[in-house]
Amino acid sequence: MRDPMPARASDAGTLGDEPHPRRWLALAVIAVTVLLVILDATIVNIALPAVSADLQISAASQQWIVTAYTLTFGGFLLLGGRIADFWGRKRTYLVGAGGFALASALGGVAQNEAMLFGARALQGAFGALLAPASLALLTVLFTDPRERARAFAVYGAIAGGGSAVGLLLGGVLTEYADWRWCFWVNLPVAIVAVVAAIPIVPESRAPGDTRYDIPGAVLITAGVAAVVYGFTLVAETSQENAASGIPENGWTDPTALLFIGLGVLLVAAFVVVELRSRNPLLPMRIVLDRNRGGAYLTSTLVGAGLIGAFFFLSLYFQQVLGYQPVHAGLASLPTTLGVLLSAGAASAAAPRIGPRPLMVLGGLLAAGGLFTLSFLDVDSGFWALAFPGQLLLGLGLGFTFVPLSNLALVGAGEHDAGAASAMLNATQQVGASIGTALLATLSVGAITEFLTGVAVSGGNPQDPAVGLQAQVEGYTTAFTWAAGLLVLGALVSAVLIRATREDLPEGTPVHVG
Repeated sequence: MRDPMPARASDAGTLGDEPHPRRWLALAVIAVTVLLVILDATIVNIALPAVSADLQISAASQQWIVTAYTLTFGGFLLLGGRIADFWGRKRTYLVGAGGFALASALGGVAQNEAMLFGARALQGAFGALLAPASLALLTVLFTDPRERARAFAVYGAIAGGGSAVGLLLGGVLTEYADWRWCFWVNLPVAIVAVVAAIPIVPESRAPGDTRYDIPGAVLITAGVAAVVYGFTLVAETSQENAASGIPENGWTDPTALLFIGLGVLLVAAFVVVELRSRNPLLPMRIVLDRNRGGAYLTSTLVGAGLIGAFFFLSLYFQQVLGYQPVHAGLASLPTTLGVLLSAGAASAAAPRIGPRPLMVLGGLLAAGGLFTLSFLDVDSGFWALAFPGQLLLGLGLGFTFVPLSNLALVGAGEHDAGAASAMLNATQQVGASIGTALLATLSVGAITEFLTGVAVSGGNPQDPAVGLQAQVEGYTTAFTWAAGLLVLGALVSAVLIRATREDLPEGTPVHVG
């Protein structure tokens, strides 16, 4: 399971296996910026109506506010992980945090949809440097098994709860300030983190061969972009057909199918290149390990269901229940509460029972939460369905992300720490991009089918009450399919994960300076 790599004697300032004296301060600094990256995937969800109205962004295009970020984030993560390994994890962290702040400033002054989409894409690109560098730094900073478990519990709580925190923060800023503050709020936080990281966070680099795999980076980025763009075209076509009363979904769009097919071919070509490369962007030893491969596949499925669920839940609160942005954000907090409750329990339980039972339990709990949300109606009370559904979702995410974060990195070796952490982030973000587009397609299809049924039965599809019911039909369909994705993730964990409690505590010798 482990891929030991010999350390170079020339590594300057190595501390051997001794823990870094300021590792807990470093964890605090890193945690802040990790939270920035994760919550920025959802912070604009609550602000979508305000942003779309201000910049005149169509309903069919508004998902690009989310997708432009997750697409570049996921597409560039593998390259970002290798840059962190070879160029220096601290240096990559600082550049990523600084660039993320500048891209956020650009998004805050956006005057049209093109400028906003471009800023979101830049945020994703710099986040692709920041995220893998952060997780790789945690891996090399914490060598003691118990300390590493606590560090990953912090990371798991942020990964599971950051999305809901983004919804709350987005609601507060949109209602009491302006949607532009959803971007500007990143600046002071990133600046403080960079200033604090310079003296506190140690530098570390991978030993051995450090040449870059540019062909692999081009292929995987283009492949992921093509697949997600294809799904987005399917969703846009479905929405346009629904608005025009055409009873067809976007799967009849040949351009969308062409991009999806092209993307699959490019990803396949990437795998072939990686198998033949002497210094691959993604060494196949990282993915082909049964436990890490199972963790990455689970991460993809969880990412697909989770981000899509938050996307539609925020729309349900505002467009169906009529919540103001801040109230919609507060209504999303039960997920964070559930994560906080289960993350601590998971970090304590993992060394005793191993990762697989926790990941299976977490996936099923989260799926149960989303399935509960699938029963929402136009007049459903918050406490009856939305609260218990979100609480279950959060409990499940905490039990999933804590062992998942640890398992995906155990035994990866010092040389591959950045690549392994990038793969974990990449699978979740790519899953989020594809999941958002796929669930949007299914949602629009359900809305179209409902309105068509109303028209056939002699009803009036233009009636506002009918339109609201159709929206709910679309949202609940998305929740049902998202629950299915999380059940599938639990099954993958049950079948593929074989690591026991003895595997998790094994730390990899590291060298930091």
